[in-house]
Amino acid sequence: MSRVRAGLALVTVLVAGLASLGAQETRPAPSFNGAAALRHVERLVAIGPRPAGSPGAVRARQYVVDELRTAGIAARVEPFDADTPHGRLPMANVVAALPGRRHDVILIGGHYDTKWFREFTFVGANDGGSSTALLIELARGLRERPREYTYWIVWFDGEEAREAWTAVDSLYGSRRMAIELDKARRLPRAVIVADMIGDRDLGIRREASSSGWLTDIIWASAARLGHAPHFLPDSLAVEDDHAPFMRLGVPATLLIDFDYPPWHTPEDTLDKVSARSLQIVGSVLLDALPAIENALTRSRGGRP
Repeated sequence: MSRVRAGLALVTVLVAGLASLGAQETRPAPSFNGAAALRHVERLVAIGPRPAGSPGAVRARQYVVDELRTAGIAARVEPFDADTPHGRLPMANVVAALPGRRHDVILIGGHYDTKWFREFTFVGANDGGSSTALLIELARGLRERPREYTYWIVWFDGEEAREAWTAVDSLYGSRRMAIELDKARRLPRAVIVADMIGDRDLGIRREASSSGWLTDIIWASAARLGHAPHFLPDSLAVEDDHAPFMRLGVPATLLIDFDYPPWHTPEDTLDKVSARSLQIVGSVLLDALPAIENALTRSRGGRP
């Protein structure tokens, strides 16, 4: 009888364990916290202007690192000096690495700097603030679920031109990272960049030069989640932090709401940003990533 009871107990433990494992595997992906993201925007705006090479940029960078560490996410700061029309300036990208079962990397990035203006105070709630905040909460969401691929969440410095946008006065951080990764033969398998996605009147157009299959997956997730009215079918060409990677042959896409009247004006303030818009974009990205992983895996080293 003792052997029978022991056997039954073992079966009970095994069944309970399998049930627990099944519950973990079918557990829904964590939702994106738009309200938390908006609080990040509020704190960044309170810092004031955050152009690359400024004390404000240093404070914004430290805020990102502190928030990641509080969430138990390791982050590294990658400093570099950049030659700009305003002289040589210190800049730094921030990278949070979330290891997966495989070493292939999917990079999700955006910029944390704001454009420098001498004429007025520019706090960049949407243009700089929204992408910074979105990435913090995306890192938290990705940390909570199993990952087949390794994710790099990257806050690029120096996206904004110091004067007029040119090939050498713009995208300082992403150009630097793409060049270094190419030299080291460590380019990511795919890149997703978000910029100006906090607009209360959210309308994201397909970026014309982005990789079609990658954009299609994200737009399909938006439709499935009921957010198609915010992910529009028409296209618009915008050069942003995805461009240096695309030039090296990496599939990449940009999410940007460029129809934003306060862009690069003193009116780009906190009241123009919505927790709802941040939540929509974050939720769509979290939903799309498994399909992006599947597409990359099926390609077996080629292009989906």
